[in-house]
Amino acid sequence: MSEALKAVDIFTDGACSGNPGPGGWAAILRYGQHEMEISGSMPQTTNNRMEVFAVISALGKLKTRCQVTVHSDSAYLINAFNQHWIDNWQKRDWKNSEGKPVENQDLWRLLLLTIRKKNHVMIFNKVKGHADHPENIRCDALAREAIKQYLSRNPDLGDPDDMHIIHSQD
Repeated sequence: MSEALKAVDIFTDGACSGNPGPGGWAAILRYGQHEMEISGSMPQTTNNRMEVFAVISALGKLKTRCQVTVHSDSAYLINAFNQHWIDNWQKRDWKNSEGKPVENQDLWRLLLLTIRKKNHVMIFNKVKGHADHPENIRCDALAREAIKQYLSRNPDLGDPDDMHIIHSQD
């Protein structure tokens, strides 16, 4: 008899100071009563890359196969799976509907590899960004803080107190 999969909720967000510019990502992983927050930054990136990287980083924390529900305000991320963009990109050898190379395909490929490595069962859930969704608001704060910390360690790149943050579009 097979064992039931652990149901894990992953809440994610990405942000960028400029687009491109220094970026931050964050995730909250929740399994039952257990919760973990992770976040980080990258020097020269885009908001969309941070949105995808947050999921990759969160999945990397899982030790076994799970049923994972990703909650994100990124239409880019959610639609890639729920509207089967990613399936079509692969069928077209990583070209979009206009025949151009898919942007961020390095991260899309890494995300697929990360999912397949443990054979996770994935559900992607779109949440309204910055609208009374506590986990999304918390991830946004963690991603912003990651950018701020990056800028404070690299003062030549800008003033951490004068950030203009780019968010995903609803």
